Amino acid sequence: MPHPTLSPRIWNAVDMADQFALQQLAWAYCHAIDRRDYALLRTLYHDDAIDDHGVMFKGGPDEYVAWLPSMMANWAATVHSITNMLFLIDGNRAEGELQTVAYHRTQATPQREIIAGGRYLDVYEKRDGVWRFFRRSLVLDWFEDRALQRRDGPAIGDGVETGQPDASDAVYTRLALFAKARG
Repeated sequence: MPHPTLSPRIWNAVDMADQFALQQLAWAYCHAIDRRDYALLRTLYHDDAIDDHGVMFKGGPDEYVAWLPSMMANWAATVHSITNMLFLIDGNRAEGELQTVAYHRTQATPQREIIAGGRYLDVYEKRDGVWRFFRRSLVLDWFEDRALQRRDGPAIGDGVETGQPDASDAVYTRLALFAKARG
């Protein structure tokens, strides 16, 4: 396999499969966080992995999953999105810079919106044919904290089911494969 590079190159089927597996890992992380599916989240990390969210948290995957419920209880809703993903793959090791925008709406009244933009700087390892996080760190590039804006009259979401941060969410009640995967 050629040395990883940022320069354009011809991708073979193995390269493309690894690239897609890493993208799927990133998307699964966002889903697991926003739906509070901590069992799924735990499967995304190797046992000896480290997650580094700065002063908020730094530790292994079991400690991370144990810490999250109390931290996530502060939020009525979250949306973690990955925009750009750039991976460098070198055999069974890869590195990634993933741009993220994370929306958080507080539980407390009056509600606030916290929107953070940053990057996940990840190291991945493929063991037994499966890519998982080995080192994950968050870099904050910008941050916005604002009052939740409500207007008089019908809201954009009137008549549309509201998402839930748990197993009662529509993704599990409307999509059988998602419900089965959550177990």
